[in-house]
Amino acid sequence: MADGHSFNNISLSGRGGTNPGLLKINSGGIQWKKQGGGKAVEVDESDIVGLSWMKVPRTNQLGVKTKDGLYYKFIGFRDQDVASLTSFLQSAFGKTPEEKQLSVSGRNWGEVDLNGNNLTFLVGGKQAFEVSLADVSQTQLQGKNDVLLEFHVDDTAGANEKDSLTEISFHIPNSNTQFVGDETRPPAQVLHDRIMAVADVGAGIEEAVVTFDGIAILTPRGRYSVELHLSFLRLQGQANDFKIQYSSVVRLFLLPKSNQPHTFVVISLDPPIRKGQTMYPHIVMQFETDSVVESELSISDDLLTTKFKDKLEPSYKGLIHEVFTTVLRGVSGAKITKPGKFRSSQDGFAVKSSLKAEDGVLYPLEKGFFFLPKPPTLILHDEIDNVEFERHVAGGANMHYFDLSIRLKTDHEHLFRNIQRNEYNNLYSFISSKGLKITNLGGAATAEGVAAVLQEDDDAVDPHLERIRNQAADESDEEASDFVGGEDDDGGSPTDDSGGDDDDSDASDDGEGEKEKSITKEPKKETKSLPPKKKAVATEEGSSKKRKVKRKKDPNAPKKAMSGFMYFSQMERDNIKKTRPGLGFGDVAKVLGDKWRQMSAEEKEPYEAKAQVDKKRYEDQISDYKNPQPMLVDSENDSDSN
Repeated sequence: MADGHSFNNISLSGRGGTNPGLLKINSGGIQWKKQGGGKAVEVDESDIVGLSWMKVPRTNQLGVKTKDGLYYKFIGFRDQDVASLTSFLQSAFGKTPEEKQLSVSGRNWGEVDLNGNNLTFLVGGKQAFEVSLADVSQTQLQGKNDVLLEFHVDDTAGANEKDSLTEISFHIPNSNTQFVGDETRPPAQVLHDRIMAVADVGAGIEEAVVTFDGIAILTPRGRYSVELHLSFLRLQGQANDFKIQYSSVVRLFLLPKSNQPHTFVVISLDPPIRKGQTMYPHIVMQFETDSVVESELSISDDLLTTKFKDKLEPSYKGLIHEVFTTVLRGVSGAKITKPGKFRSSQDGFAVKSSLKAEDGVLYPLEKGFFFLPKPPTLILHDEIDNVEFERHVAGGANMHYFDLSIRLKTDHEHLFRNIQRNEYNNLYSFISSKGLKITNLGGAATAEGVAAVLQEDDDAVDPHLERIRNQAADESDEEASDFVGGEDDDGGSPTDDSGGDDDDSDASDDGEGEKEKSITKEPKKETKSLPPKKKAVATEEGSSKKRKVKRKKDPNAPKKAMSGFMYFSQMERDNIKKTRPGLGFGDVAKVLGDKWRQMSAEEKEPYEAKAQVDKKRYEDQISDYKNPQPMLVDSENDSDSN
């Protein structure tokens, strides 16, 4: 690419594990986004102070150091990518990546290099491991020669990985020449003091910047005291206590409830917090909209004028949900999402609906849909394949509700039920303005239901609605013509497929009336060119034969050809199971599908080549199977038969 490079399946490495995603590098900087949505990293070109390459097992790692002291490690580059990307980085950023080597000797003695905010342990001049001192919560001097580092531990660590680094100890003998001390200040004390100068030490025991007591949290359910610290968020309840690093906070949502005195504040996390075996990617808080609070921040003037300049103020007074989100945004750096242009028929920001038998509200946002409060479900527009309006499946003729089905590109589907029909025009206009594909795939009942639910008095012509109405009219005529009483009619008792809405209002116990009614439709049947449907024959048990007899497979038939994706799945399935052992069969298939869609044509070529060979094999075998060669018959047998 002339203006940049794009790479699939590049993992962002950190203490909480590795997450695969899409990496884009252009003249403006570096952007990385996790697969399936969630965490994103953006580094501006002006913030980059150092780049490095390192050969790691089976792949290559690109290190990016920023002027804020952060260090990002992107893993998953091929050998041929290193040369092309190095030249691009030199021309775009004016920086030449440094070549680093990884130590694989297994020795545990060497040298410690303190470079900015990072601690690197070197063995023979090669890097053995590297940790960020921003993750250090406590450092202790044990005896005269040992320095113990304790790392921040939160309830999101280990959500993606089973193991997480919690502490590490260094032994510095008195003969060490790197950290020179004296009789009263040994070398271990020198290392300890240097680490103390840059590490985030003391954050675990300092008092909170601000505390909000008795906050109602819907997921995980309970009342909690919410403490906002400089580097983490703490939820303290009677039964549970959660500690969440701000690095896990992806985004904040501030969503008022329509016609109710409450406001939702949602904290999206990646990785999520865990309670037992349940993961919570969203913390849903509920504040009283009209509640006013006044808070003084427990923070030094130096931090207010340096680190949090233009982000925080010494005190706040206002609505509690606004004060909470403002302070949390200041200390965490997370962005806040508020309702966009959508308005419901009641001039609200959401529509009432239900998901998985749970009642709630659906917020159509500028970049996605968010269902609250339980289960909190965030659907980004980029993940949506198509949207379908469906008739509410239960009820009589006068239906006042419809369903909204959202199908993702991963074939996963979310069905939002019981949406009032007067919300259709607003929803349809909003979804159309976002360029989302609207489709209706149901049968006659679905099309007819949508046409009835969405019928309005407006004179404006809706092309999508007209198409559904026309489809419903054609299919309704066909269905009505098939309902005709025959010789073995049961007296006209109504069934689910017999008469639609009109028959429901005239149904009675008088069999003759129903019979006459069906006979009057018989001339209409003669005018139709479609053949009548066959009536189901009742069995001895009283059930109808509606299922087709399953045809047995021929064991001698050739095996069908495999696609390129199937060959790719065979190669990658075991690797995914090893790297992410907690995934189920369906989740593994989703990950494989995402990887396959993000692969380039060149990367798919070897698998497609195998598929072409297998396709040729199948075509040859199926031809021989369907057209067997004639058997040779003995001439004497032919003469005898004649």
